[in-house]
Amino acid sequence: MSATPQKNRAARRILATAAGLATVGALVAAMPAGADDRGQAQPAHPASGRTVDVQLLSFNDLHGNLEPPAGSAGTVSETQADGTVKAIPAGGVEYLATSLRTARKGHPYSVTAAGGDMVGASPLLSGLFHDEPTIEALNKIDLDVTTVGNHEFDEGAVELARLQNGGCHPVEGCYEKGKTFRGADFPYLAANVTNEKSGKPILKPYTVWRKNGVKIGFIGVTLEGTPNIVTANGVKGLKFHDEIETINKYARELDRQGVKSIVALIHEGGAPASGSYNYDCDSPGAGDGISGPIVDIAKGVTPKVDALVTGHTHQAYVCTVPDPSGKPRLVTSASSYGKLYTDTTLTYDRRTQDIVRTSVKSANHVVSRDQAPARDMTSLIKRWNTLAAPIAGKPQGFISADINGRGSTAYEKPLGDLIADAQLAGLSPADKGGAQIALMNPGGIRSDLVFASSGGEGDGVVTYGEAFTVQPFTNMMNVVDLTGAQLITALQQQVSGSNAASPKILQVSRGFTYTLDLTKSGEARIDVASVKLNGTAIDPAKTYRVAMNEFLAGGGDGFPALAQGKNKLVGASDLDVFNAYLAANSSATAPITPPAADRITVVK
Repeated sequence: MSATPQKNRAARRILATAAGLATVGALVAAMPAGADDRGQAQPAHPASGRTVDVQLLSFNDLHGNLEPPAGSAGTVSETQADGTVKAIPAGGVEYLATSLRTARKGHPYSVTAAGGDMVGASPLLSGLFHDEPTIEALNKIDLDVTTVGNHEFDEGAVELARLQNGGCHPVEGCYEKGKTFRGADFPYLAANVTNEKSGKPILKPYTVWRKNGVKIGFIGVTLEGTPNIVTANGVKGLKFHDEIETINKYARELDRQGVKSIVALIHEGGAPASGSYNYDCDSPGAGDGISGPIVDIAKGVTPKVDALVTGHTHQAYVCTVPDPSGKPRLVTSASSYGKLYTDTTLTYDRRTQDIVRTSVKSANHVVSRDQAPARDMTSLIKRWNTLAAPIAGKPQGFISADINGRGSTAYEKPLGDLIADAQLAGLSPADKGGAQIALMNPGGIRSDLVFASSGGEGDGVVTYGEAFTVQPFTNMMNVVDLTGAQLITALQQQVSGSNAASPKILQVSRGFTYTLDLTKSGEARIDVASVKLNGTAIDPAKTYRVAMNEFLAGGGDGFPALAQGKNKLVGASDLDVFNAYLAANSSATAPITPPAADRITVVK
């Protein structure tokens, strides 16, 4: 989703590589546009019949979640026949592999595609090793193609090139003796991401899947606004282009090559009217069924494209949105973290070489943990866990109950309050920055802290691996001077500008309070008179010392006011600050209790 910095420093004592465009250029040369997807040999005798049903299996936003996601982040909502909603545990690559392999049975024409953010913001099992374990797992799953998402740029274009082409990490080297990372067997697509100097795509813009004369083109794009939600170093030297214009450009190119069946992989999404994965977007009375940026994109993408696989918003939907000619067209998304997969039937007409749009069917399916796990994935997880164990299992602190972050649907999240408090405590001493207020971006909170861990280290214990999963970016902390006026403007930017349609509510440290009035619109949603620090109204003319991670301090997530800070002091990483707070403020007999989340008063 939002926010993410380039480096994973403190957890691994790693120096991230500089983004060098020479490597990006080499990547472009190595992967020419329009090449066949994986060079697979084609059977000599095509199957007979005018139409062929091609199975398209898809998922999105895996984020390196090889093990089942913890807490509420590891469930999907299912509406029952009586109207009640049931939470179903789901996800984990062992079960995703089983689900996909089972789904493929009986389907001689089957292709698997992904909607981006396969890596980045990953739990320690993958993130500690720069997501090599996830690429290895995706190779074993037989992923055919994916688009890049914003998180593929967390560590810059050079690291993305390494994930595609292979090779050991330039600083840390190879993680296993005698083994060199081979890279992705599948192509990463980045049609709308170009080298700023050459103007050429940094990766293949499209690929063509072929079998027995059947040809389906895949075009991959990420959201144009990626630079707003990734650190500047992560997108240095790159330019991101309009999704619609880019897809339409390459759809025309594919069409000229005789590829009439096209699927767009778009790392941008929307929000369905219901949070249940089995909600029927197109049922009578459902209205549009889906809202958000993907709707306008879908309405603008050329009719040459037959289906849209989307992502980014971590939502589950299978909806139809009319194309520019008015014909209905499927738009799908499979939640996140490998909890769902989408099974779409594309009926291919051999004579026209196009998809029979009226015959396209699709549905989301739960990646249930009740099925048998894939043994090769179990072995993979065990192998990487053994390598990670010396770091992952170290206790950092104790909690008395679940403290929800990613799994919370509230604007103010208990874990967000805890993280902000940790940042304030770590950076309030005069020699550490003298912070009076701490702000945390909600998109940087990647999981929940779960009381009863599946890791077996003991109820209530927070391990290094669990803390890393919550804050995997290890952003360096900054403390800056902001005037009261700038601080208020930043609060208003939560609900205006680029955040007007989808508010990004900053998590705030104790003592900082205000009212969010959702009955109003735009900047007026922030009750300026209610903004206080320790009960005293914020003075627009006064200067305050404010702690935040480097992503926010750079204006990320649509907060340009925060980039105006002066007298910057750079502190420890957010992960180190968080772990130090856990250690200093909890014990087995006095664990941390979930914060009350009462700092932001919400009026609805």
